[in-house]
Amino acid sequence: MVQKRENIVGLDSAIFMHPKTWEASGHTQAFSDPLVEDKKTHERYRLDQLLEAQGVDIAAKNFDELKQIVMERNLKSPVGNELTEAKKFNLLVEAYFGVTEDNRSKAYLRGETCQGIYLNYENVLRSSRQKIPFGIAQVGKAFRNEITPGNFIFRTREFEQMEMEFFVKDNLAESSKWFDYWKNERLNWYLALGFKKESLRFREHAPNERAHYAKAAFDIEFNTPFGWKEFEGIHNRGDWDLSRHSQYSGQDLSYFDENSKEKFIPWIVETSVGVERMFLMVLLNGYREEIKNQKSKIKNQDSEVRVVLSISPLLSPIKAAVFPLVRTDNNLVKAARDIYESLKDKFMVQYDEADSVGRRYRRQDEIGTPFCITVDGQSLQDQTVTIRERDSMKQERIEIAQIKNYLSEQLD
Repeated sequence: MVQKRENIVGLDSAIFMHPKTWEASGHTQAFSDPLVEDKKTHERYRLDQLLEAQGVDIAAKNFDELKQIVMERNLKSPVGNELTEAKKFNLLVEAYFGVTEDNRSKAYLRGETCQGIYLNYENVLRSSRQKIPFGIAQVGKAFRNEITPGNFIFRTREFEQMEMEFFVKDNLAESSKWFDYWKNERLNWYLALGFKKESLRFREHAPNERAHYAKAAFDIEFNTPFGWKEFEGIHNRGDWDLSRHSQYSGQDLSYFDENSKEKFIPWIVETSVGVERMFLMVLLNGYREEIKNQKSKIKNQDSEVRVVLSISPLLSPIKAAVFPLVRTDNNLVKAARDIYESLKDKFMVQYDEADSVGRRYRRQDEIGTPFCITVDGQSLQDQTVTIRERDSMKQERIEIAQIKNYLSEQLD
């Protein structure tokens, strides 16, 4: 988003921002989940999740409609107890600044990273000499006071976001053009990372599900073991954000177009990704088990199940592993060590000599290493090695001098 594009600038904004930031963004008034509490156990639950677990279609239903469903169904807690009346539970995490306890000021940990982009919009515009259309992108921590975290790292109170705000001319036609562009770009990015097309889908927000200022909103969802779940959103936010921050700060955030001589508040197209969620989807997309040697009775043979983390080599944390065929041959060990040392400055690689080569292959398959390099007796004679590819298990011999080029081509 940043390195390969001339019109997107990188940013790292503050986690603590002035409390008025969250008034301007609407978070202090409207950033909430519906909360109910078990009257006996005092366990708290998200009302929408309770209803969803009972098969109620909650899509596009507002808070009052959810409360009405509770009354009609006489909803109980999961352990059968009465529930309190539903309340709106604000998700912002409060913090306090001040030297002494009686003189502290309320602040908030940021609930999303994009507000820092809006606060720095004018600084970036002046210093980077960008012209509309252009974007500002960042990766950073966000915090939400989630009622019910769960599903491993899918929903947590502290998480990482990748967000990009793309500033365009102030009309629906121009913003819609860029909205469609970014929808297509983001989907293609996931496909390029090896996501299966049938496991991804766009879900459009219903009119009463969208924020009142939003012109359009779509989620990219992944088909997880616990249902279709969102991990990226693409939104046409209109001029809401900069208009509100201009109003609350007293600063004119208008853009002057030197070509048309027009002055206007830019509209914004946003792409927003939950990093932990995307990471989880990568694991779910890449994990598979293959049944091998089902009828074999050979003693000490490798496990019948081959576990593979078939993730894109672009994302694999370890790009290659280097093995000597046997660890008792000092010449093979030295040759393998030399190859490992020659690669580690450019690639993330591992050296492994424990157990049989088959077991070493399996270990690397499980962590997603795409290439395993084995040094054997022939390597000492003709300076070649065997490279095995993770998914197909195909093996080929190449010259030691060509290993760096081979890996660079495969990982490009």
